[in-house]
Amino acid sequence: MSNEFRLGGDLTIGRLGFGAMRLPTNSFHGPARDPETGRAVLRRAVELGVNHIDTAAFYTSGDGTVRANDLIREALHPYPDDLVIATKVGPLRRPDGSLEATTDPGALRALVEENLEGLGLDRLDLVYLRIGGLAPTPHGESVAARFEALAALREEGLIRHLGLSNVDAGHLAEARAIAPVAAVQNHFHTDKRDDTEVLAHCEEAGIAYVPFFPLGGGLTDLRGDRIAKVAGRHGATVPQIALAWLLASSPVTLAIPGTGTPSHLEENTAAGSIALTAEDLADLG
Repeated sequence: MSNEFRLGGDLTIGRLGFGAMRLPTNSFHGPARDPETGRAVLRRAVELGVNHIDTAAFYTSGDGTVRANDLIREALHPYPDDLVIATKVGPLRRPDGSLEATTDPGALRALVEENLEGLGLDRLDLVYLRIGGLAPTPHGESVAARFEALAALREEGLIRHLGLSNVDAGHLAEARAIAPVAAVQNHFHTDKRDDTEVLAHCEEAGIAYVPFFPLGGGLTDLRGDRIAKVAGRHGATVPQIALAWLLASSPVTLAIPGTGTPSHLEENTAAGSIALTAEDLADLG
């Protein structure tokens, strides 16, 4: 299976990328992390060959003093020619640091412009329309008006490719009738496999499937015996096997593990070299 993917048919990226959510803080309500450490993690990620970074303007510390987009710009701008930066719009930060989803299509231009300014870009490589919060989006909620607003910004040249996040198969079909969808970012990992319908649609259409919380996001303990058994066989860690499983699950699946520490970055990146066997996959179920 290839270690690369053609995003939107024209951007070649490594299937193991980097998620920037944990650079400003370890959680949405936690204290700010040292920004210089965050910049060092980003520079090291690029040195290790990562050329796909997933971010958002709402990835900030609770007090708003450290922002993922600022760290990316400060560490990596001017960007390497092959670096693809994906972001997402939809959620709004409340004063208390929590997120509130907007359903107003008119609010999306300002959110796209916020990402352009923060990242120091004239055009965003990939913008996901993020629906709802962490909970699954209710079936039947239309994404058409919001996706049409982003498609208009794409026509203006502010966005190269469009994506969807936290959606079901109906949302995906609705959006694809409006404009091409290059990627879907949904909640999926070794212990949460209930999104197979969307994954199947993505695989059939050549759309990237990018799990958020690929290691559970602190919401799930992945340290089951079955993963530990395979990890021991490879001399690897449990998170490494969880990432290797995601990459083995489909040729369209990308992994974007996030971390705020160089040591975890090194561990996560090394997962890209683990080739799971048929026996491993059988053990993982």
